[in-house]
Amino acid sequence: MTELLAPARVPFAGERSGTGPLTWGQRAIWHAIGRTVPNDHYFNLDRIVDLGARTVPVDTALAALAALVARHEALRTRLGAATRQVLAADGVLDVHVFDGGADPAAAAARVRDLLAGTAFDYRAEWPVRAAVVTTGASGADVSHLVLVLCHLATDGHGAEVLARDLRLLVRRGTRGLRDPETTPLDLAEEQHSPEGHRRGATALAYWAEQFARIPPTMFVTPVAPPQTPRYWTGRIVSTALGGAVDALAAQHGVSGSTVLLTAAGALAAVAGGHSTTAVMPIVGNRFTTAHRDLVSTLSQDGLFVLDVDRPTFGALLRPGWQAALRGYRAAAYDPAGWDAMLASAAAARGVEVHPYTCFNDMRLVEGRPTQAATEPRDTRFDFPATQDRVACRYCLHITNDGPALVVTLTADTAYLPPGAIEGQLRALEELLVRAAGEDVPMTALTGLL
Repeated sequence: MTELLAPARVPFAGERSGTGPLTWGQRAIWHAIGRTVPNDHYFNLDRIVDLGARTVPVDTALAALAALVARHEALRTRLGAATRQVLAADGVLDVHVFDGGADPAAAAARVRDLLAGTAFDYRAEWPVRAAVVTTGASGADVSHLVLVLCHLATDGHGAEVLARDLRLLVRRGTRGLRDPETTPLDLAEEQHSPEGHRRGATALAYWAEQFARIPPTMFVTPVAPPQTPRYWTGRIVSTALGGAVDALAAQHGVSGSTVLLTAAGALAAVAGGHSTTAVMPIVGNRFTTAHRDLVSTLSQDGLFVLDVDRPTFGALLRPGWQAALRGYRAAAYDPAGWDAMLASAAAARGVEVHPYTCFNDMRLVEGRPTQAATEPRDTRFDFPATQDRVACRYCLHITNDGPALVVTLTADTAYLPPGAIEGQLRALEELLVRAAGEDVPMTALTGLL
């Protein structure tokens, strides 16, 4: 794979410029970035648009990228003074052009990793890095387009919108594309209005009520000297787990995400010796059509609280679904108000209150083919990554790999050593696979761990 000597300079022009406060989602991710520096490249998002056999000329791909940046204001927005967002009307994007050689798909993956491996310069750099990968002897046709995105500009759903729009722009230009109904600047104005403050206060009242009764934290006591690097990521890839989640969701009339969230929360509670679990799921906050095609960071932490003192795991799933809905409804709020709530809870209880457990189901749809829960188990486990700093003790992420479910757990090794990380993931698989065929007593969870 060889990069051209100089990136292509691609001018773009949008319809307006402006400044405004950050949205609640932007403020939330900015706080998280600040807690993770200098490892904040952890938050970068990426997408590869594979054009398959229908390659296009380089100029067509570059024009589509220019149209994408013009279309979505988030891609022309940088961080300004006093943490305000600054929208530019026009500018120039440097697009890297790579020769894909004999395997352009593999080259695109390498380009993605290269571009995603460093943090963004939030004030000086456009919040999108782009590349095109060429194929064929002439090197004149593009087979793959690569986007690496700053999380301050968008969340996972917005990244999917960008990948979809880029594919359409490459194929047919702007014809047939519906315009987004709102913009990040408009959303910020709405959130900072009196009505926005009222909605945010209602959400934070739920948090305050729950923070008065949950365990101060889920993993309380360090159990081992921390590893170097301190945070390890364990990963389990399981075909049987995907089928078991589908079966349990159907049996109990809940979503697959609820099944996984409830199971993870129950295992965290058992490991920490608690009768109540508290987990902070990442909530997309795209409950209205106005936000359907909005490229911005709307995602914020929700709060899932569930009493796990039940006879069986199956008895947790309907209450878990109700608890998840309550948490989703209270997941849009001003982070400054959340900080004040956190301080107030600590003052009232005389101890810091924070679950330090998070859950992120990154599957945007649950429409993948359903498997039988009894399918032979094909399970792989590894530790694919380590990091020096993460602002959590237990971070669970869910993705798909074809029919298999991929669950990764990034944890603080002082509280969850590598063996305990693997134990949590294998217990999650065993619990759900077993529960799909029989109702597992809650007393069995300790043995699974």
